[in-house]
Amino acid sequence: MRALLLLGLVAVALAEITHFEGEKVFRLKPVLDEHVTLIKDLAKSIEVDFWRPESPELVTIDIDVDIRVPAMYLDMVYTTLQQNDMEYRVLIEDVQSSVDAQVDNKPSPRAHSYTNYNTWDTVQSWITSISSSNPNLISKQVIGSTYEGRPMTVLKLGKKSSSTKPAIFMDCGIHAREWISPAFCQWFVKEALSTYGSDSQMTSLLDQMDVFVLPVFNIDGYDFTHKSNRMWRKTRSRKSGSSCIGADPNRNWNAGWCTAGASSNPCSDTFCGYSPESEIEVKNVADFIRRNKSVLKAYLTIHSYSQLLLFPYSYTFELAAHHSELLKVAEGASAALRSLYGTSYTSGPGAATIYPAAGGSDDWAYDLGVKYSYTFELRDTGRYGFLLPESQIKPTCEETMLAVKYIAAYVQKNLY
Repeated sequence: MRALLLLGLVAVALAEITHFEGEKVFRLKPVLDEHVTLIKDLAKSIEVDFWRPESPELVTIDIDVDIRVPAMYLDMVYTTLQQNDMEYRVLIEDVQSSVDAQVDNKPSPRAHSYTNYNTWDTVQSWITSISSSNPNLISKQVIGSTYEGRPMTVLKLGKKSSSTKPAIFMDCGIHAREWISPAFCQWFVKEALSTYGSDSQMTSLLDQMDVFVLPVFNIDGYDFTHKSNRMWRKTRSRKSGSSCIGADPNRNWNAGWCTAGASSNPCSDTFCGYSPESEIEVKNVADFIRRNKSVLKAYLTIHSYSQLLLFPYSYTFELAAHHSELLKVAEGASAALRSLYGTSYTSGPGAATIYPAAGGSDDWAYDLGVKYSYTFELRDTGRYGFLLPESQIKPTCEETMLAVKYIAAYVQKNLY
């Protein structure tokens, strides 16, 4: 009887895992108004996962559209595209195969590694161990709990000082499925600690400034992508009376909230939430930034994919007051990044560079007074999308370090 019960529990657990066999990722190239309308109509009639842009409302002429299509709709999609003469290509032939290939085939559970995609449990253990590794350079602070009760821990990097130091805040993993993002925050912490004393730039940075790092922002969603649905994006909050789960934590900030590029539909991947900061994770981080506003000089948020370095604004096409300087720094950082492996990034304000997106964290931080606010969209440009293989973690993190250090050095030089 006990064996049968265990088998039953295993069957239930397996049934809760979302599989993607036979699904494909298409890149569509709309060049006519009719193509834009077609894509939007397609999204209404079948279940389509928008990878880029993030929702059908953001589709416009001459912007590539990456969509994941369930196997049952493939014939219909092929026929529709061919009948309407829309150019397309298949980026990923079988999504499940790419999901399986993304993580090296090693025993589970795996020990923490900077070149693996670590589960939340592994990251949490790493936070505990790394924060006690060098008390003169690192400390931790819990800034609140997630909707499902997981602790949100900020790591503070910097040489201990009797006086308050200027600081940079960096977060990773605001969107659950963007695994390369938390991998970078962990890499950054490792590099900062291991090169202090040997790398003059990092030593100077940590002597003069503090760097606050939130290794995983959307912890509930990140955990869910490892255990249930690899393609989950939002938080995991629930509201009485609605069957839809979660909101987009990068549409939930009070910066042009729920206008262009955000959805008021709770089932949408870009759902803005029921009010600004309705998501407890967003409120926890916003409260932390507000409390430390007087010392924060830069805000960096790490996303994927598309190889972009964006800055305000995304909720309006108006240029930021410091547009010229922000662009100059972004272009310098992009050049530093490119110098290692030749990876090309595009820099510019969010709305004009990609598409309008209201309620984003960098716009909110900038409007609060954190001048150097940037969003990184890491590798790649679509070959793997959210399923970047583990073999690319190291080069991606190495080159991104150069860009982050460039921005940090610029901020440090312009403190006073």
